[in-house]
Amino acid sequence: MFDFGLEFYQGKKVLVTGHTGFKGTWLCAMLVRAGAQVTGYALEAPTRPSIYELSGIDAKIHSVIGDVRDLAHLQKVFDEVCPEIVIHMAAQPIVRESYRNPVYTYEVNVMGTVNVLECVRTHSSVRSFVNVTTDKVYLNKEWEWGYRENEELNGYDPYSNSKSCSELVTGSYRNSFFGGLACRDEDQAYPTAISTARAGNVIGGGDFAADRIIPDCIRAALEGREIIVRNPYSTRPYQHVLEPIAVYLMIAASQYGNRDYEGSYNVGPDETDCYTTGELVTLFCEKWNQATGEQVTWKEAYDGGPHEANFLKLDCAKLKKMYGWKPVWNVGKAMEMIIEWTVAYRDGESVQEVMEKQIREFLGA
Repeated sequence: MFDFGLEFYQGKKVLVTGHTGFKGTWLCAMLVRAGAQVTGYALEAPTRPSIYELSGIDAKIHSVIGDVRDLAHLQKVFDEVCPEIVIHMAAQPIVRESYRNPVYTYEVNVMGTVNVLECVRTHSSVRSFVNVTTDKVYLNKEWEWGYRENEELNGYDPYSNSKSCSELVTGSYRNSFFGGLACRDEDQAYPTAISTARAGNVIGGGDFAADRIIPDCIRAALEGREIIVRNPYSTRPYQHVLEPIAVYLMIAASQYGNRDYEGSYNVGPDETDCYTTGELVTLFCEKWNQATGEQVTWKEAYDGGPHEANFLKLDCAKLKKMYGWKPVWNVGKAMEMIIEWTVAYRDGESVQEVMEKQIREFLGA
């Protein structure tokens, strides 16, 4: 089993923005298991129900409710915590919501990044910073091969474009204040390593967000109704949530002591796990019906919504070469883990125990 080097985090002070969200909760659970001293900074949990509340993670970390747009509050938290590692995940993450509220999306995703980086710049305790963005940062040319880290950044919709801007902000801060990737002065100490991670579409147990395909499938299955799919032909790289968060932690740990590891990384599945939405929903139905003995089906019903890319893949050769990494679970296994979590939630069982079990299984522990 691949070693992500999580023993590094024993006793480390880690600040996670966006800790009350879906990915943030899973990240905090993995950090707690690794023995880190975790501080979370985020708004209240964005959904009801929420994986953050169901997981019980709040009792295991130092949680601060705050807005990344509030620089003064964020600076105060950095002053108090003196984090060694910062992982920035706070965002407005939904494409369709970005069409409804573009100004808010840019405020959170761009100025929120500026504020976090400004706190990193002014706090010498920080040795490693990872900004989590998305595969949608690239100018999508609808070609059939995967985008590489040196491709042009220019997301189409407000969400994707705001994340492209977040990448550019991170690069500017790295070049201006942290020595850059290619212009470091050997006589000048630049202790903070800076990276960005561009993840493919993430799926996993406990995602209750609106306008995401797997949560839509789960809601329909739990309510005993047919799944409505608005665009079954779009292709995306799907991966279980534990895949990218383990990589974020691996990058943050590696660059902490060796800045050769800093940069930008695609984090996605192998090409065989790039599915159309229709194929993904069919897989969900098959796995759900097999696991529960129930019958759930889907139908196409285009709702005339805003533009979304049809074809998107990532080339993860850089990550594989730098770390010898490869995905742990394929999409079929990921779907089984999602259904295991969902059935436990539906039946009133401990989702905290399910999460701990799945993390152990993923890490091979």
